[in-house]
Amino acid sequence: MGQKTHPTGFRLGIIKDWDSKWYANKPAQYRELLQEDIRIRAAVISQLPEAGISKIELERGAHELVVNVHAARPGIVIGRGGQRVEDLRKTVESMTHKTARLNVQEIRQPELDAQLVAMSIAEQLQRRVAFRRAMFQSVNRAMQAGALGVKIICSGRLGGIEIARQEKVMQGRVPLHTLRANIDYGLAEARTTFGRIGIKVWIYLGDILPQQNESDVEIEDEELGLIEITVGGEEQTPTNEIQIDQNEPIDVETETQVEITEENQDVTAEEN
Repeated sequence: MGQKTHPTGFRLGIIKDWDSKWYANKPAQYRELLQEDIRIRAAVISQLPEAGISKIELERGAHELVVNVHAARPGIVIGRGGQRVEDLRKTVESMTHKTARLNVQEIRQPELDAQLVAMSIAEQLQRRVAFRRAMFQSVNRAMQAGALGVKIICSGRLGGIEIARQEKVMQGRVPLHTLRANIDYGLAEARTTFGRIGIKVWIYLGDILPQQNESDVEIEDEELGLIEITVGGEEQTPTNEIQIDQNEPIDVETETQVEITEENQDVTAEEN
């Protein structure tokens, strides 16, 4: 049996971060805050279905709640004169009984966002577009936008047939077991007249390597003990090695004289 896990949850604390950031002292408080987060996300998405919302991040302070909305169309979220954002903020404050602050962030490349790609395929399936055409178009757009690999799986009564099946389209490489691989994952459902069709999308955006601190690099240089030599008549750092001038000839006679005297001493010792 396959041991499958969520790509984002698998990388939490390594290269991915949590979407909700808060602390609960008791289990009962944890349950309340978790259910509150689910209600807030559902309310925001239901009020702005056409804004292309990919992710909603929540940060709870002692007296304030910060909501970061990542959307492909931030103008729809903000509204004319910021009216829709203000209405949304009042809705969140009525649900949480805390002062809320909303931040809207634009998604520059929606073709590389797995959740938005899955939502666009689901929307096309609801408009009775051929599922293979929708999948191949999304894969080609993501690869042209700079993705290193894309995988899309559609499951359900594809094409309206009675027996449900699964279709997969893949291009490039998607290393799911590599923890440093930045893989974006999205899930969406298409509500068609003949049932629901599930769409899963994996997009490989490259590797995230750990960064070295400057202090660590300086310590490594000190441990190596590199010898610095300046050329051009400037002062040279003293070294323990013997410096030999290439222009001076090596005196070979002293070495031969020493060898001859040692042989003479051996001969005299044998005669005695």
